[in-house]
Amino acid sequence: MKPYVILNAAMTLDGKIVTASNSSNISGEEDLKRVHELRRNVDGIMVGIGTVLADDPRLTVHKIDANPEDNPVRVVVDSKCRTPIASRITNRDAHTVIAMANEFKYDFIVTDRYDVFKKRGVDFFFSGDKKVDLPALMNYLSSIGIETLMLEGGATLNFAMIKEGLIDEIRVCIAPKIVGGVNAKTLFDGEGFDTMDEGINLELTDSFKLGKDLILTYKVLY
Repeated sequence: MKPYVILNAAMTLDGKIVTASNSSNISGEEDLKRVHELRRNVDGIMVGIGTVLADDPRLTVHKIDANPEDNPVRVVVDSKCRTPIASRITNRDAHTVIAMANEFKYDFIVTDRYDVFKKRGVDFFFSGDKKVDLPALMNYLSSIGIETLMLEGGATLNFAMIKEGLIDEIRVCIAPKIVGGVNAKTLFDGEGFDTMDEGINLELTDSFKLGKDLILTYKVLY
């Protein structure tokens, strides 16, 4: 069992989701509202530790009118247990699950961070040796009632998820701008595939213009 996973992201026409200096204000106000409507309609929202360290996101519904119960469960994939104690994602605005690898479990549970997070109501899921076992995490999230999961990356987690066959749908906002940069992250990074034949095929199911941006929806074909 696994949730239905929707990868949602904004990128420039050249596929960048942040610049080399980590600037990420890509899409317009209309798209931000679309994203928060999507957040309100899913059960969970997941990011990687890189996103937490770079952006300190809240991952709540706040760009539109919403109630506290509209906030999805927040999930952080953090294999090495690096989530900072001051991270907004661990506040009490919504429930949070931090997924970590077994190798780092003991060193983490004896820290002050563990005690503080537990007092905030944060739950932990340990799987895998050096990295979180993503299929096991999906099974766990399904078991706690998460039927739909919004994936907001970043680039390394996006690739790891699609390589495991865990993404069902991709919704991407393409902004009419180009930033370039060999060190600027793209929508999917990670180790990548060696050949085009190994790549994951997609089927376009919807497209529309939203303000200055273009929204594309794809079904992932495995």
